[in-house]
Amino acid sequence: MSIETNVTNIAADAASKTKTMIDQTTVQTRATMEKTMEQATKAAEGMMKAAEEAAEFGRGNIEAMTKAAQLWATGTQDLARQYAAVAQGFADHAMESAKALSSVKSLKEAADLQASFAKAAFEKSSSETTKFQEAVLRLTESASAPITARMQIAMEKLSKPIAA
Repeated sequence: MSIETNVTNIAADAASKTKTMIDQTTVQTRATMEKTMEQATKAAEGMMKAAEEAAEFGRGNIEAMTKAAQLWATGTQDLARQYAAVAQGFADHAMESAKALSSVKSLKEAADLQASFAKAAFEKSSSETTKFQEAVLRLTESASAPITARMQIAMEKLSKPIAA
């Protein structure tokens, strides 16, 4: 064997080994790139899902606040009507009392009539105050229910472990 043949064989062997190394590196690089792209795609999908969930949760919060505000506005209007009716009732009661007092014949009859009207006014006032307080409590519970429900959902979301 000549030196030329020997050099040719060595060069061919080196070229073959280099080609094998390049092929292996290409395969490994491609596999690494595919895995990296797959992980990046999964991460991007996860971020998009989280963003969509956050947006949906925000929409739900806005809807709950809107519903609470609507319930409160409607409820306060109802309370105002209830208050106006009670005030009218007291005004009517006062007019009846004045008319009745104008026709009394004695001081005792006037005192008895006045005591009777005062007692009735006090009882009506106590009763209406209790009704009004109960109505305000029901309104508060009703108007805060949508917000309370959203808070409960938020607490449930916070108590769940974050998905990997």
